Amino acid sequence: MSDASIFQDRLLSLGLARVSEAAALASARLIGRGDEKAADQAAVNAMRDQLNELDIAGVVVIGEGERDEAPMLFIGEEVGTGHGPAVDIALDPLEGTTLTAKDMPNALTVIAMAPRGTLLHAPDVYMEKLAIGPGYKTGVVTMTMTPSERVSALAAAKGVSTENITVCVLERPRHEDLIREIRSTGASIRLITDGDVAGVMHCAEPEVTGIDMYMGSGGAPEGVLAAAALKCMGGQFFGKLLFRNDDERARAKKAGITNFDRVYTRDDLVRADVIFAATGVTNGSLLAGIKREPGWITTETLLMRSKTGSVRRMTYRSPMK
Repeated sequence: MSDASIFQDRLLSLGLARVSEAAALASARLIGRGDEKAADQAAVNAMRDQLNELDIAGVVVIGEGERDEAPMLFIGEEVGTGHGPAVDIALDPLEGTTLTAKDMPNALTVIAMAPRGTLLHAPDVYMEKLAIGPGYKTGVVTMTMTPSERVSALAAAKGVSTENITVCVLERPRHEDLIREIRSTGASIRLITDGDVAGVMHCAEPEVTGIDMYMGSGGAPEGVLAAAALKCMGGQFFGKLLFRNDDERARAKKAGITNFDRVYTRDDLVRADVIFAATGVTNGSLLAGIKREPGWITTETLLMRSKTGSVRRMTYRSPMK
């Protein structure tokens, strides 16, 4: 195997950070402008252009949708120069298009890269998700537990009362019963309107974010991105695909899914070392948003490698064009 074909995560990581930064910078002028589609398209264009400058033979496995749904960064699209290691790419050029359009917290640009064939090709269906941060034994919480049992188990493992546990949940009508049950334990809930990749990532730094656990259903592709982040930051993630109709089951079969009842762990979704980059678009608990000052624009990026467990925060200040 030649050096060019080896997944050299250390060398590729800074290039991945530039991809994430470029998408964030492109969407900056559309923060608070009320146009979700324009913000997303700007991020997509910039991310694709920057990806194609990397010396990789990349394939998008988590992207903007199927080829007929997305003209760019569609699932199966080849990116990079074609020279270099064969890699899987999972991305969300703008995680929180609504957050960006309304200038609300926690909009991010997100991208992960791993050796070819090691990221789950998650179909565009819902996934039930459960995540906690690092430092707990395997199985302290499980998908078979009720929400209240999970809160009690995590509180016991942490050595606190359930009133000291905070759970992050996506604010949706489908989660009303879940929210009611969690609150019945005395635990508090941080409701988020969008962006469940960021929601899961909050669990990895509870001392910073105040979040101990993530629960609820959201997009399966975002579940793979969240698992990639936790593989770098530490923590446990569980996901189970949810199907509403036969069309969604067919979509899963097309993606190679055969066991519809499987509970995926973090390492099932991301089966090898991964690099992950996220750049803040609007201010949030994890990352500062894009900052403008006379003549300059500044971004903050989180760049992580699972191989070393390194977590790097990078500030990029560039002249305003």
